[in-house]
Amino acid sequence: MDIIEIFEVFPTQDACIAYLEQICWKGQPHCPYCKSPKQTPSPKEQRYHCNNCNTSYGVTVGTIFHKTHLPLQKWFLAVSLILSAKKGISARQLARHLKVHRNTAWRMSIQIRVAMMEQEQRNLLTGLVEMDETYVGGKRRPGYTHRHSKKKYHITKKTPVIGMIERGGKVKAKVFRKRDINFRKLSMMIRENVDTKNALLITDEANYYKKMQHLLPHKTINHSIWYADGWIHTNSIESFWALLKRGIIGQFHKVSVRHLARYIAEFSYRFNHRDHKDIFALTIQRGIGV
Repeated sequence: MDIIEIFEVFPTQDACIAYLEQICWKGQPHCPYCKSPKQTPSPKEQRYHCNNCNTSYGVTVGTIFHKTHLPLQKWFLAVSLILSAKKGISARQLARHLKVHRNTAWRMSIQIRVAMMEQEQRNLLTGLVEMDETYVGGKRRPGYTHRHSKKKYHITKKTPVIGMIERGGKVKAKVFRKRDINFRKLSMMIRENVDTKNALLITDEANYYKKMQHLLPHKTINHSIWYADGWIHTNSIESFWALLKRGIIGQFHKVSVRHLARYIAEFSYRFNHRDHKDIFALTIQRGIGV
């Protein structure tokens, strides 16, 4: 759903609330605190009074919209803008579009990324599964020579990210610490996300992948010689890394380690649901806990 459709379908606050109530309650409101269906509606305030626990509540309680002072239409616009931006959208740019303060736009984007987190999804990858690592962030220090500069720098303090992708399917990515990049930690990640009995793993020749054949069928590609040997390559996961890095460098410019997992979840979510018929409705459903 694009921004034009947002204005047409949800022109008022009442229309937004009615949409959330239909998704969350399906016409039968119940208290989010005690789950009681006994309530007294308060139409003027667009809220309900629970006759069981004597509390007041609305449909946004316990959702990413909880305690917001912004119109829900702006939230829906923010969801649409973030979903339609293939390489992401910065908080400052989002603030300019919605005419809100940059800190407000930052909080909105963080809350929407919470809805995009897919930690509870346990769909296992099958078939040809590519696995690779990349490094995000870092600061330039003396010692590394850039091809466009005479100064010497080297990059330090980069954060490693390990990713796996089912050829033609979904991607799974996770932030690691450098000391945790070893066979034991990587094998745990594979067991959590890959159907080892119905998958073939493809990696490069890094040392921490050498024992993977004990876990599942394993093929490697030597990148010092070539990048593809027929169907043996890691080009799919490399393409996702390129999309992620172009987004971070071009849109966000700098991402803290504290929030890096949320940004990766955002890019993974858009990539995994690129063919979904109504990703906006799906995201709203996840945002209200359905």
